Amino acid sequence: MSTRKTETVFGKVAVLMGGTSAEREVSLETGSAVHASLLRQGIDAHQVDTREQSVFALRESSYDRAFIALHGRGGEDGVIQGALQSLGIPYTGSGVLASALAMDKVRTKRVWRDSGLMTPDFVLIRDQSDLQRISTELGFPVMVKPVHEGSSCGATKVKKPEELLVAWEKARALDDSVMAEKWVEGTEYTAGILAEKVLPFIRLQTPREFYDYEAKYLLDTTRYICPCGLSSHVETQLAKQIRAAFDAIGAHGWGRIDFFVDQSDRLWLIELNTVPGMTSHSLVPMAAKQAGMDFDQLVRTILLTSLTGSREQGSDLR
Repeated sequence: MSTRKTETVFGKVAVLMGGTSAEREVSLETGSAVHASLLRQGIDAHQVDTREQSVFALRESSYDRAFIALHGRGGEDGVIQGALQSLGIPYTGSGVLASALAMDKVRTKRVWRDSGLMTPDFVLIRDQSDLQRISTELGFPVMVKPVHEGSSCGATKVKKPEELLVAWEKARALDDSVMAEKWVEGTEYTAGILAEKVLPFIRLQTPREFYDYEAKYLLDTTRYICPCGLSSHVETQLAKQIRAAFDAIGAHGWGRIDFFVDQSDRLWLIELNTVPGMTSHSLVPMAAKQAGMDFDQLVRTILLTSLTGSREQGSDLR
């Protein structure tokens, strides 16, 4: 496709990035990588830091669509999606409802359970008295984490009761809602979803206690194994469950689901990311590469989701 035709298809594109969430720095890196890719492809793309510029100014600047590169609250939770819909500006990825639902780990798990999909047991920690329930209802170890944060911000693996209070206080410093989730003894994987297809799984290995923020973004000791080592038959069967989990939330276009596989090859869903990272350490670009797609092709495919739109979002609204 020529540069002229590309510009005609997409028009002027705002790459929304930065914001004010705990994942701001990761979002800035994602947005910069996406912006550079769009420019390489001859697309009229512009960086917009939503902390510095109101999204409501996009219409005045005659933007035709938005590539959402915002992570965490304010970008992945339906807020920016609702603002863009009210402005009539098409955007990448999931709509308001799916974005808000996926950002809430507890409600996501309830939807998955109602859909017959497996996810680890959990306890919602409303106050200190709920800490006592964890020992009897879940046992140890558990993951204590904010309900509405991503990138493992505020998360702690807790191995014994006396560690719970500190872990809860760390998590609630970022979010009023905190949960404890039963730890799954198994292997950790992630699966990207792109244009409604499940990308090759990636197996995650880290020398740290778990795949935390440092392992994701700062360290070079994490191993990303793709092909993941599962038999093709098992991966195909598990991919059907991943797609079902994506569809149950009503997600659209692209995303990433994190999960564990236990020794019986049972899949345990952990969470759904509707705006995954696109940094040098990010997983969707790795999986796309394994599927034969380079970074520019990946970015373009994601941008195309702003043309198709979700059923909730509607197709090109302008």
